[in-house]
Amino acid sequence: MHDMRLGIFLAFGNHGPTVRLSRAFFSTSRLNKRERQSKQQLPSSPARTRFAPSPTGYLHLGSLRTALFNYLLAKATGGQFILRLEDTDKKRTIADAEGRLYSDLRWAGLQWDEGPDVGGPHGPYKQSERTALYQEHAEKLLQSGDAYRCFCSSEKLNELARRRTSLGLPSDYDRTCDGIPRAQSDERASAGDSFVIRLRVPSEPPEYLDLVYGLVGKPKHNKKAQNLGEALYEDPVLLKSDGLPTYHLANVVDDHHMDITHVVRAAEWMSSTPKHLTLYNAFGWKAPHFAHVGLLQDSGRQKFSKRKGDLEIRRFGDQGIFPETLLNYVALYGWSHDHKSDVLSLSDLIASFDMKFTKGNTIVEPHKMMYLQKKYAARYADEGGSQFEALVDRVSEAIQQEFGTPSWFPEAEYRNSLSGHELRMRVAKVLKHTAKNFTTLRDFFNDYSYFFYDVPLPEFKDDSEEQRYAVCRKIGAELSGSVESALETIRPEDWSEGSLKEAISASAEEVVAKNDHSRKQVPPDREIPVVKDAVQHVDVPILNTQEASKATQLYLRWAIARGESGPPMHTVMAILGRGVSLQRLYELRKLLQAEAVRLNEEEEIL
Repeated sequence: MHDMRLGIFLAFGNHGPTVRLSRAFFSTSRLNKRERQSKQQLPSSPARTRFAPSPTGYLHLGSLRTALFNYLLAKATGGQFILRLEDTDKKRTIADAEGRLYSDLRWAGLQWDEGPDVGGPHGPYKQSERTALYQEHAEKLLQSGDAYRCFCSSEKLNELARRRTSLGLPSDYDRTCDGIPRAQSDERASAGDSFVIRLRVPSEPPEYLDLVYGLVGKPKHNKKAQNLGEALYEDPVLLKSDGLPTYHLANVVDDHHMDITHVVRAAEWMSSTPKHLTLYNAFGWKAPHFAHVGLLQDSGRQKFSKRKGDLEIRRFGDQGIFPETLLNYVALYGWSHDHKSDVLSLSDLIASFDMKFTKGNTIVEPHKMMYLQKKYAARYADEGGSQFEALVDRVSEAIQQEFGTPSWFPEAEYRNSLSGHELRMRVAKVLKHTAKNFTTLRDFFNDYSYFFYDVPLPEFKDDSEEQRYAVCRKIGAELSGSVESALETIRPEDWSEGSLKEAISASAEEVVAKNDHSRKQVPPDREIPVVKDAVQHVDVPILNTQEASKATQLYLRWAIARGESGPPMHTVMAILGRGVSLQRLYELRKLLQAEAVRLNEEEEIL
């Protein structure tokens, strides 16, 4: 038994399985080690794969992954990747979906070898232009007895479905029209009676070898239906009353005539595959290899759908997500690799691709996308090539278009201070130092807006927020004097990261000297106390140069970076320039002076 099963398996080669297999072959779904390894290996000859979306929605994460897996299989074997449109559902077709599909796939870096817009030897590549071919093959199935006409009205079918549902049964057909003699069926069709053509599914549909799940498709017998005397037949519609095909007929006919050797698709189609194999069997064709991969699900275990707009590929691109990030991201769900790092470019994916798909549905983790995004941004910045230049252009464009007023910025204070070439140069400098943290355009704008706009000074008054600035408030006079003096001595032509770093260090040492008496009053192991109220009169001694340097850096970040995180302050000031940096320092000094006057007035009143 075991030897026979193995022999048939190895005989499949790259030509597709023969559908009419003995029951003995399917007596078990377990594969031994040699069979599993063979199942996961790439075919030895070039694979022809296809991606066949419907223009009833836009490309989303799940469909992008399906396209990617088929693309990788074709390219990893030196084969061809075909794009085919299943556009027969005219009622649900979206006007711009076809054009969006082409642009989204190309944006992602997936180019097809044959398709509606590039042509090829197996065209046309739109199902709406292949209707005559489907009708011809449906007629062949009628002639062979593998299909029959169904004249049942929609009212009758709806009533059947309601009754079956009330009994807790599937709403399958009852084969009312299967017994109509062929001559009578032909006569009614010629007379203009409305009909559909149904596939006559055998009582035990063929099982098949799935490249992910092994042997699947064992028939299920509904005991409840048998006890109720209800006959259940799936018998799917192949040709609709308007003469257009359903998915079941069209995809089988197209895959055969386009010489498709491998079909990678979502696991939700596994239940339909026996019907498709029945069609291959009826036509006498060899079927392609099937690999069904688990669905992508959100945290609520709901599958991703093209009807969820937030998952559209275009949305990710608009946010600033890189194509490489998105392809890398979806590739990691449902496929395993042997690399030490998950950061895999498209060329890396092609070079390392195999058929080691994982079983079961996968919950997608958004933070993984942001991790990959940061890695690619850092790589672009390090390489400094065309991809980095494109990122600079993208960020500059977003800023020039006034990305939107952050809620904490008063509208009157929101002014763009740069434009054109100067803006682009500044964006490039900022990205060189911050690319390792780049996620989206919005986040970049919010995190680093102080590089591009005259952002107002933040006020740190809440005792639960930014307590670290209490030191800056307490010794603001000392800090402002020493820092401004040190920076003002730097000439415009000498304003650089190196000179700024030296000046900051010198100003910290000056603060230590001015506060030497405080150091003598505090034990060496004492830390700077936490101040509950940032403006209350509490002694906050500075103990050493390290603490003074920390306070100086905080003061500079408060004044110049407006309290936001980012690169070291000598880098921030080098990018902003001498004029802007000193102006922001003067603003903070004036604010602290005004606050000191207010506190003195309050004390006098008390």
